[in-house]
Amino acid sequence: MTTHVETQLDVAGEVLDLVRAVSGADAEAEVLVTRQELALTRFANSYIHQNVADTVTSVRLRLHLDGRTAVGSSTQLGDGLRALVERTAAATRLSPPDPGWPGLTPTAPAATSGNVDEATVAATPEERALRVRAFIDAAGGLTTAGYFRVNYVSAAFANSAGQSLAGATTEAAMDGIARTGTSDGVARLASYRMADIDGAVLGARAAAKALASQDPVELPPGRYEVVLESDAVVDLLRNFAMYGFNGKAYLERRSFAQPGEQQFDPAVTIVEDVTAPRALGLPFDSEGTPKRRLELVAAGVTRNVAHDRRTAAQAGTESTGDAFPGARAMGPIPLGMTMVPPGPETPAGEAAGPAADASVLALVAGVRRGLLVTDFWYTRVLDPRPLVVTGLTRNGVWLIEDGEITQPVKNFRFTQAYPQALAPGAVLGVGSHLVAQPGDWGSESFVAPAVRLASWNFTGGASG
Repeated sequence: MTTHVETQLDVAGEVLDLVRAVSGADAEAEVLVTRQELALTRFANSYIHQNVADTVTSVRLRLHLDGRTAVGSSTQLGDGLRALVERTAAATRLSPPDPGWPGLTPTAPAATSGNVDEATVAATPEERALRVRAFIDAAGGLTTAGYFRVNYVSAAFANSAGQSLAGATTEAAMDGIARTGTSDGVARLASYRMADIDGAVLGARAAAKALASQDPVELPPGRYEVVLESDAVVDLLRNFAMYGFNGKAYLERRSFAQPGEQQFDPAVTIVEDVTAPRALGLPFDSEGTPKRRLELVAAGVTRNVAHDRRTAAQAGTESTGDAFPGARAMGPIPLGMTMVPPGPETPAGEAAGPAADASVLALVAGVRRGLLVTDFWYTRVLDPRPLVVTGLTRNGVWLIEDGEITQPVKNFRFTQAYPQALAPGAVLGVGSHLVAQPGDWGSESFVAPAVRLASWNFTGGASG
């Protein structure tokens, strides 16, 4: 792995030399070299149907010259680097003036080199298949489907202001369902260590949920007290990241976030922290800004939004290390967040099995009448500023009566303002067990406990 990082630093330095040769010493340039090794095993109908592995090295160059900015990228090394520099330089001459250019990231060290597990990097197809086999066997004959993957990402950054960083991260993740004739059950987990992913534990959990969801009854729509499992809570976090804690959305007044205000219940603390011992993600962003622990919400008070260098300059503050390719259009987004339970933290990444289930049942015990919800999907934003979202439940909904789970319920459609669901007084309990969910936006992961909420607005059945 060290060889990869050293080679990537060499490539970044070579690109900077080419920029000086092609565009002169006045050009401001930054180079990000990323190598991703992804291996994936998919299964359906309870057998493996696909094994794939892919290794890609990409080079991204951002160039600012004569007041204009352009970005180019390539997966071709060697002679391809000069072609990258020449076409990016040509693109700057065609680009409009960029008066908001924030300048290059100054020299600063990273807090960590990233969490890397050697066994995960070296994982074989046979090791992946064993975990899939354990999931299928533990499902006890139910039809299963899903995937197991391992992902190793190493990166190097250099700019013409002297900033130079390298780091890496690993991810292992499993996402699987077990299915009966009338129901599905799901289990998901991510960690930087493959050893943390126990296919048997996840398969047993998915099967138990599927069996407990058979022949659901239909309940009328309305507002219900709910216990949301980690899978559902992560959907809230992802939407908060995209639409709420996005520095561009905040500056354009499209975000609910109001730093300094008590917008959430005191039980809510949300952080972004790739420097944590078990965290997933690279230790710096695409602009070479080192990442640090960032409190987005502390005891219910909104503290910060995510910034890259451009939005930070507009806001008169510093970058939080949340730049990524595409951030100029989409805005800087905290791509991995954790909702921290009150009291001692449990390590994120432990199996989404007995400990997680016990944490959920402890919340269920306090509910007189409400719903236990496993998962949300197909969620879409109806109104971005208050973050009103519509979507569907899936993979298991149950009626809770007098602290007991009494019967499965058919899926609902909901329409709910996500921040309102976690507003002061709305959070009745937060689980003690953190579960890291597989990431959709790269190597980062969203981590959440289960939560008990006073109200969730269900507006109809799944069909309407």
